[in-house]
Amino acid sequence: MTSTTIQPATSVRGEIVVPGDKSISHRSIMLGAIANGDTTVRGFLRGEDNMSTMHAFRAMGVDIRDDGETIRIVGRGLHGLTEPGDVLDCGNSGTTIRLITGLLAGQSFFSVVTGDQYLRKRPMKRVVEPLSRMGARIAGRNNGTLAPLAITGGSLKGIDYVSPVSSAQIKSSLMLAGLYAEGETTVSEPSLSRDHSERMFRLFGASVVRNEQGVTVSGGVELTAQEVTVPGDISSAAFFIVAALITPNSELLIKNVGVNPSRTGVIDILQAMGGDIKLVDERELSGEPVADILVRSSRLKGISISGSVVPRAIDEFPAICIAAARAEGVTDIRDARELRVKETDRITAMAGNLVKMGIMVTETDDGMDITGSDRLTGGTFDSSGDHRIAMSMSVAALVASSAITVTDIGCVATSFPTFFPLLEKVASR
Repeated sequence: MTSTTIQPATSVRGEIVVPGDKSISHRSIMLGAIANGDTTVRGFLRGEDNMSTMHAFRAMGVDIRDDGETIRIVGRGLHGLTEPGDVLDCGNSGTTIRLITGLLAGQSFFSVVTGDQYLRKRPMKRVVEPLSRMGARIAGRNNGTLAPLAITGGSLKGIDYVSPVSSAQIKSSLMLAGLYAEGETTVSEPSLSRDHSERMFRLFGASVVRNEQGVTVSGGVELTAQEVTVPGDISSAAFFIVAALITPNSELLIKNVGVNPSRTGVIDILQAMGGDIKLVDERELSGEPVADILVRSSRLKGISISGSVVPRAIDEFPAICIAAARAEGVTDIRDARELRVKETDRITAMAGNLVKMGIMVTETDDGMDITGSDRLTGGTFDSSGDHRIAMSMSVAALVASSAITVTDIGCVATSFPTFFPLLEKVASR
């Protein structure tokens, strides 16, 4: 088990670029693989999760070349994938396993998907049940609710599915299956989740219609290869946004970050807490809005967080918890039950770490109440094998009373391989 020790900082200053967006990188491989022609991808995130997606499609006969700068995907068309000769290992990536299960449901061959010890504990019923309604035959552990999953695809029919939770993974899995289904596939959600799939489907020429509650995809439409530029990942930027907000005398410019409105809940939340965050040079790349983010240290206050903003910031809540720990007053988080089925139970894991730092926390079924303090106690903290918890506790170290050691940090490579060098670059001591 690897660990790192981070000392308190006097400021966070400079100009940085964070790695490419993980969600968009996943989808560029998937759609490029089933499009006609050669797709090129720049800014691709070479984290372990995205490499799991790349390896899976190579195992299905897709020629994917990486020269270190650009990814080139030789598309095989909608029906050109071949049956893999072995189990497809999705590593730690929930996006890979859930989205690829939807795509495999539409193939005319047999496949098996699995992942690491953490991924095999994550719920798969949320995609297996609607895919089965479309006609896929999927078997797995615990009555098909846990990986490994064995998938016999083909002969799908479009359905109207009302998802009980707002989840881009569920929606995207069914959208991918919908490309192969007879008729139309409609997915509705309690509130709209991130829309990277809708944007990239349109870019590649799929028939996609959005409405207030969901999205409809028409089956049988061939896709056309594209040039994709992946912006910086706002989920990665969030750790540095929080770092600059809570560390005194800080000013940080984060360049070329994706600011898709379905992903900027973290900015809305932190601005509501009093954070000085500005979007500079707003523009569009490959159908996605992009901007530079300028952050200055701020005196934060506790707020109530619930409702439709939650799915727009679901991956950033570990970082938001650190901001709340330094805010004046109480921050109460609700409607975030989805955090319990991430790489770990992020509600329990973050609450435990905050308490250990001397913060008053009351855990609830769907969130927590955090009473902020101007004193965070150092010590040793466990990431629980979760990359976002590891990075959040590393950010907390910048304003702790003494050094913080974070254990089991190998997981950070799944999404942000350069996180620790970048944190050292901007933290002054």
